[in-house]
Parts: sequence; C-alpha cells; structure tokens
Amino acid sequence: MPNDSDNLNNGEPLPETPEAAGAPETSEIEQALAAEKKKTEEYLASWQRSQADFINYKRRSEQERLEFNKYANANLLLSLLPVLDDLDRALASIPPKFDGHDWVKGVKLVERKFKSSLEAQGVKPMLTLGMAFDPNFHEAIKQDKGPEGTVVQEFQKGYTLNDKLLRAAKVVVGNGDEQVNKK
Repeated sequence: MPNDSDNLNNGEPLPETPEAAGAPETSEIEQALAAEKKKTEEYLASWQRSQADFINYKRRSEQERLEFNKYANANLLLSLLPVLDDLDRALASIPPKFDGHDWVKGVKLVERKFKSSLEAQGVKPMLTLGMAFDPNFHEAIKQDKGPEGTVVQEFQKGYTLNDKLLRAAKVVVGNGDEQVNKK
C-alpha cells in the first residue's frame, strides 16, 4: 500500500532530515543568526550615530551662520564710529547763541538718525563714567585724582555690537587720591 507521504511528494521519497543530509545543526544556525543580529544592531547604532552627528553638524552650521551674519558688518560699523565722534564734538562746540538756529536743529536731527541707525544694527554706547575700570571694555590712557579703580573721565566713547565689544572706551582712571575741596 502506498505511503501517504509519497502522495504528498508526487511519488518521490521525502528528503532526509537535515542532520542526515549534512545540513548544519540548529545550534550553528542560531549562532549564525545571532552573529547577523549583532551585525544588524551595530549597523543600526552606527547609522543612528551618523544621523545624530549630521543633525548636530546642521545645528552648529546654522549657529555659525547666524553668528557670522550678526557680526559681518563689524568692520564697517567700526569705521563709522569716528564720524559719530566728530559729529558729537561738532555739536558740543556750537556756541549757545546759535543753538536755536534751524541748521543746528538739522545737524542734531542728523546725529539722532545716525545714532538710531547704528542702534538698529546692534551698536550701543557703553556707560563708563563712575563705573569700575574693566580692561575688557576700557582702555586707560591716564590716572588722575578720584576713587581708585573708577572711571573719572571719558576721552572716547566705547561701543558694543550685540553685547560684544566693538570699540573700547578711552578713559581716565582714579588713582585713589580724592580731590579735597578746601574752603
């Protein structure tokens, strides 16, 4: 009587068991599978690190670009500061009898517009008088009577650009000798 298994294989005998056919044992297959899984996990971890590195690179590049744009005009703005200094000195030297003239008002208006344009670019004057001397922001050109380590006079205004030093202020620093007013 024919075997049912013969009918399932169209009359051909069933193949031998894997062990009998010389196939690797299941433990070898499991080891190979585990090795491939380990490789897969390593590739995935490497890909994730590469993706994170790329995201960090993009973020860093964007920050550098923004920082560059923020300070790209620093040299131009620095070259305009002497013009502002001259304009301030010119306005300070106008005799009081001309103070009400239209041309003086016009020059003052030009100065205000110039200063507001610089402020729109992030340029701000530093406050120095009465402040503690800071060599990061002040350039001491002389010492004079006054509280020690305090700015007592300003020869040239200092400016910052977006909270970074653009030009140091040239100042006179107190030497600790208080000026005594005798009556």
